[in-house]
Amino acid sequence: MDLSSNCKPSRLFGCHLTSVTCKCLAFVTIALFFRAILLHSFSGYGVVEWNNLDLISRPLLLNSDDGIRREKFVEVPQIVWGLNNQKIAFARSCLTARMLNRTLLMPSLSASLFYKEIDRLKPISFDKVFQFEKFNSLCNGFVRLGRYSDLKNQTGIYDLQKGSGRKWTVERDLEQLKQSSKGPVDKHEVIRFVGKNPFLWHDHWPVKDYARVFECLVLVDEIAKEADKVVSKIRQIGRKLRIKTEAVQNNFDAEVSSLPPAPYVAVHMRVEIDWMIHCKKLEQRSGISQICSSKQEIMERVGNIARLESPTVVYLAVADSLLNDSSILGGWKKGLLLFEKKKLAVDGIYKKHPYLIQSAIDYEVCSRADIFVGNSFSTFSSLIVLERTQKMIRMGITSTCDIDVRWPSYAYNVPGELNRPKKWMTNMSDASLKAISYGSNAISC
Repeated sequence: MDLSSNCKPSRLFGCHLTSVTCKCLAFVTIALFFRAILLHSFSGYGVVEWNNLDLISRPLLLNSDDGIRREKFVEVPQIVWGLNNQKIAFARSCLTARMLNRTLLMPSLSASLFYKEIDRLKPISFDKVFQFEKFNSLCNGFVRLGRYSDLKNQTGIYDLQKGSGRKWTVERDLEQLKQSSKGPVDKHEVIRFVGKNPFLWHDHWPVKDYARVFECLVLVDEIAKEADKVVSKIRQIGRKLRIKTEAVQNNFDAEVSSLPPAPYVAVHMRVEIDWMIHCKKLEQRSGISQICSSKQEIMERVGNIARLESPTVVYLAVADSLLNDSSILGGWKKGLLLFEKKKLAVDGIYKKHPYLIQSAIDYEVCSRADIFVGNSFSTFSSLIVLERTQKMIRMGITSTCDIDVRWPSYAYNVPGELNRPKKWMTNMSDASLKAISYGSNAISC
C-alpha cells in the first residue's frame, strides 16, 4: 500500500484522518508518547513487574543472516564455580567463539559447588537451566550456540592449550586467538580449548558485549515459575501488611485483592564466616577498606535509605548456613520486616533443586526487587546491578546517581551520605569486565 498518497512523513498528524492507515499511525504514535511519559515518571518507587519489561530490556532481533559460521565450532571445558562466575565464563566462551567467527558448542555447567574437587562437580546441561532456542533468537547476529549433533566430523578437532601463569599475558592470549582464526588451525571443524575454567581466561571484551550475552540468558520455564512463586509470596505478605496499616490509620476495611502489589527490598547479605575471612584478606592485599561489612553496618545503612515506606518487606538473600541464625532477622530499623527463605516458608522450593538452580532462583528474586542492596565485591550482586542498569538504559535512563528512580541499586559496603549505602550503577563504558568479575568500590555513583 502506498502511504504517501494519504500521509506524508512531515505531516503525520496533518493528513486527513479518513485514511484508516493514518488513524492507526496516529493512535500508535500517541500511545508510545504517553508510554514514554509514564516510564519516566519516577517519583519515589512503585511496583512494575520485571516480566512486563521484556520488550524494553531484550535486545532487538536481527532479520539479516547472523553472520556466524554454523559449520565451524568452539568447544570449552566444563564451566565451574558459582552461578554468576559460570555466567561470566559462559559469556567469555561465547565472545571467544565470536572472535573466531565460530559457533560455541553448548557447554556443560556445574550443578554443585566444589572449588577444588573438580572430579566431584556434577555437570548439568546448559539447556536444563537456560532456554537454548531463545538464546539463539535473542543473540542472533552476535553469538550462536550449537549442539554436538550439528557436528559432521569431517575435519577433526584441534586441541588449543590455553596459556596460564604470569608469562601468559593479555597480549599473548589475544595473539593466540588471532592466529587461531586463520591458517591451518581454522581449517578444523572444532577448536577445543584445553585448560582452565573460562572464568579465568584473559578478558578482551567491553562490558557492553558481556551485557549483550547476559540479556540472551532466559531461564527455562520450570525455574522461572519457581522464582515467580517466591516473588509472589513476598508481595502477598507486603500487601497484607499494607492493608492492615491502612485499615488502622484510616479506620476502614478493604480487600487485600484491591491493593496493588507491594514493593519490597532485597538485600544480598554476605556475612558468612568464610566470606568474612576472604574479604579481610582481600582488604589487606588490595589496600581497600570498603570490602567487608558487618551485620550491624548493613542493617544501619539499609535502614537509612531515603524514602523507605513503612512497613516494607525486606528479603534477605543469605547462605543456607545462616537460616538457623535467628539473630540475622533482629535489630533492623522499625518498619522493616525481615524475611529469608525459611521464615518465608519457601525453603521447600529451594531444597528440591541443586545449588545452581537455588542460586538462579535467588538471583531472580533479587533482580526483580524494587530496591536492591548488595556488595560491590560480590559477583552475584554485580551481575544483578548490571542487569538492572541495562534495563534502565533501555528506558532512556543513563544515570541513577543524582535522581530518584523506580528501581535503584545500592552497595552497602561503600558508605554514602548520612551513612546510607552508596547508589550503584554499572559503568557500561568499561573496557573489560574486571570490575565486575573481581569487584570494585568504584561503582559509578
